[in-house]
Amino acid sequence: MADVKIKPLADRVVIKAAEAETKTAGGIIIPDSAKEKPQKGTVVAVGPGKKDEPTSVKVGDSVLYGKYAGTEITIEGTEYLIMKESDIFAVV
Repeated sequence: MADVKIKPLADRVVIKAAEAETKTAGGIIIPDSAKEKPQKGTVVAVGPGKKDEPTSVKVGDSVLYGKYAGTEITIEGTEYLIMKESDIFAVV
């Protein structure tokens, strides 16, 4: 796991999105223009939570989130998403 030089505030979480699928189950190669935005990623940084609500995910968790959730950020050439913990649907 790469060391991310960002500390999210409150209930924010930084996620590194999984790579988009390049092939279908049947073996058809998907062109870049048709790739779906991934909805799965790995938590790389977690904020401390709100006063009465600590965050329930931890660094290293693999999570599912909404298709349009979060804000894309680039840190040292790597793209991440920063979002509220409530935008995460499940830990897988």
